[in-house]
Amino acid sequence: MINPVHKFFGSGMLTGYLKGPTGTYGSAVALLIYLIPGVENLYVLLPLIVLTSVYGVWVCGKFEHLYGEDPKEATIDEFAGMWISLILAPKEVVYLVAAFLIWRVLDIVKPFPARNFEKIKGGAGVMADDIMSGIYTLLIMQAGRAIF
Repeated sequence: MINPVHKFFGSGMLTGYLKGPTGTYGSAVALLIYLIPGVENLYVLLPLIVLTSVYGVWVCGKFEHLYGEDPKEATIDEFAGMWISLILAPKEVVYLVAAFLIWRVLDIVKPFPARNFEKIKGGAGVMADDIMSGIYTLLIMQAGRAIF
């Protein structure tokens, strides 16, 4: 059994329990949190990513024991990946939509080596592939900003 507080945060504020694409729902809530004034500040965002990632490894391990391997109910990994994608992103619609769409595609496709990270056992594996896909999205976003 999981404590209700851990269930709430581990499921990305309960998005993991919705019908349909739970990863997309979790990513959308993470994006909404990013829209809160000040969250984009690196002194806020980076600790938030680190705390979410560390906590996510632990809580996703608990979710795996309850629901099985890489459970759809655990969407805290989408929060970490989405927020990594948004590092240095201006709060302008075009950037936010681009980051969201690129992040979702990469999270689903899981290009090398992100797919290999899924093989890591426990909560670390649940988190690692999303963190890697978030890093890919961040690099694409920053390259796009530099070019355009």
